[in-house]
Amino acid sequence: MGEVIVITGLGDGMGRHTATMLAEMGHSIAGFDVDAKGVASLSEEMDKIGGEHLLMPLDISDRKGITKFRDAVLRKYGKVDTVLSNVGIGFFSPFEEADLEKALKCLEINVIGAAAIFQAFIPSMRDRKQGKLIAMSSLVGRIPFPFESIYTASKFAITGLMLSLRYEVEPFGLKVSIIEPAQVSTTFAAKIHVLPRDGSPYRERARRFIERDDELIKTAPTPVFAARRIVKVVTAKKPALFNQIDFNSSFLLWINNFLPTRIRDMILVNYMHIKV
Repeated sequence: MGEVIVITGLGDGMGRHTATMLAEMGHSIAGFDVDAKGVASLSEEMDKIGGEHLLMPLDISDRKGITKFRDAVLRKYGKVDTVLSNVGIGFFSPFEEADLEKALKCLEINVIGAAAIFQAFIPSMRDRKQGKLIAMSSLVGRIPFPFESIYTASKFAITGLMLSLRYEVEPFGLKVSIIEPAQVSTTFAAKIHVLPRDGSPYRERARRFIERDDELIKTAPTPVFAARRIVKVVTAKKPALFNQIDFNSSFLLWINNFLPTRIRDMILVNYMHIKV
């Protein structure tokens, strides 16, 4: 018998592919996305697959909406086995020039959004003494990147949230896991890559960073490739705490963890073509 899996941000990209793969395996999928059209088309696709599902359009910042979603899921299925927090937005800007109101929105969606969906389902999972809480973080949740200070802060926060939460919920039989993709071949980065204003002291290096990032994305893992890795984490009985999508991500994390800071920084600025 399949499990009941909650996925946020499943209207497109990795979240959507993950949802359909899990449905094809016989799991029941409950989830939402702010993209109503994406949710509607995914529901049609789920109908063709024949997978049991409960999908709805919903903004992750709608606290009352999340409560209603949780209640609907538990009424229909009586339980939830896994919660995958996949919703998130990017943020690109030199920190000095960052719009802090937009930064607040990024932190609200990426951090508090994940906290809200986990908080909603923990009580029922704790009562059953089983379940998995999985957060989609990022490689920049442990490796800081220039011009992505706000986004990096949100992903560092997710990593810290999950590491702390783990101590609280593991005694109740809940497992905590983090997935850390780097570049994935989607339009995610393109939507946020905006050059700083003319005259900005950061403009030239930011331009080189964007060009390099766009170049790397062309050979990055596809959303389907990433989804296959995510599915393995979701369906594992004992998923690892940290999970990368591909070898390059694991290698970069190794460099970050073991090389001296000066050498690590030199590699990063050269790798992203932003040496002064």
